[in-house]
Amino acid sequence: MTKQEVAKKIVEVGIVPVVRAASAKQAMHATQAVRDGGITVVEITMTVPGAVEVIAELVKTAGSEVLVGAGTVLDAETAKRCVDAGAEFLVSPGFDLETVKFAITKSKLMMAGALTPTEVIAAWKAGSDFVKIFPCGAVGGASYLKALKGPLPQVPLIPTGGVNLKSAADLIKAGAAALGVGGELVSAAALKSGNLHEITEAARQFVNIVQQARAESDK
Repeated sequence: MTKQEVAKKIVEVGIVPVVRAASAKQAMHATQAVRDGGITVVEITMTVPGAVEVIAELVKTAGSEVLVGAGTVLDAETAKRCVDAGAEFLVSPGFDLETVKFAITKSKLMMAGALTPTEVIAAWKAGSDFVKIFPCGAVGGASYLKALKGPLPQVPLIPTGGVNLKSAADLIKAGAAALGVGGELVSAAALKSGNLHEITEAARQFVNIVQQARAESDK
């Protein structure tokens, strides 16, 4: 996929599940569960044991149906390993210039993390395709995102951290391009117990909320 196609897909789906799991097997199960719920994008974080191998396996087995990206990418060296494994996009919790530069050279979509207006502008100017606002929930959620969008309407923002079923609609209406959702979607308890239906059902609810919030915003 081209970087533009990846960006379009992320916006269309509207949800980027942040998969943090205790094992590679759990990460694979999480991906299947969110896909069953209608979310065809997944971010495998580097905190998952054997994360790069998980990305490679998912690309091989589900890459035609699921857009696979890498999360918690802290440096260009890790970014290279993820891209070599087939990751279509890279996500970092903060802004690392060398990682953004690497993504640009490989024509891969970059979602650098930022929080303050200064950080958002720096990440955007460096070439990050989306800017991940993290931890959004800790600094005001939708009201904070709306404040950022005022002077920076051209920057596509993806709030992450504290995004849940209650806050999702307000974040979309505040101008989020998509939502990064972690434990509120990919529940560690559900993964541990094997109750994947819980994750699938949460995925369906998030998809419905995003679609409804967008429809209301367009009125």
